[in-house]
Amino acid sequence: MPLNIVLIEPEIPNNTGNIGRLALASGSTLHLVKPFGFEISDARLKRAGLDYWQHVTIIYYDDINDFFNKNQNQNMVFLSSHGTKTHYDIPFEDNLFLVFGKESVGLPKTIIEAHANQLYKIPLYSEHVRSLNLANAVGIVVYEGLKHF
Repeated sequence: MPLNIVLIEPEIPNNTGNIGRLALASGSTLHLVKPFGFEISDARLKRAGLDYWQHVTIIYYDDINDFFNKNQNQNMVFLSSHGTKTHYDIPFEDNLFLVFGKESVGLPKTIIEAHANQLYKIPLYSEHVRSLNLANAVGIVVYEGLKHF
């Protein structure tokens, strides 16, 4: 798998379903970190993922600590509107972990502070928009990364 898509505490099932479909289409692994804002059996999740969901490679984690403990030696970048570098500057490599926060508040402040040198953002060109939809943001970054393989 060329990339790993990590969703920290996703809240909206439709976004997670769409990202699951994107993971499958791009050959990426989807990592889902609990707690979720929905049940994994939610019909909206399945509908957004269509009949692809059963083919998506998904790894589940009980919480943020579980995720970091199991992946402590992996190369990671973190996506946040607080980043100072853009997603074009990400040093894409095989097996890179792309870590995204939840829809309502993004990544926890502790993660932003601990990984400031690995923090990237998608540029926004209007002061009227503070962030992009999570599924759109993941799509932008993943397909930028695929250009490197």
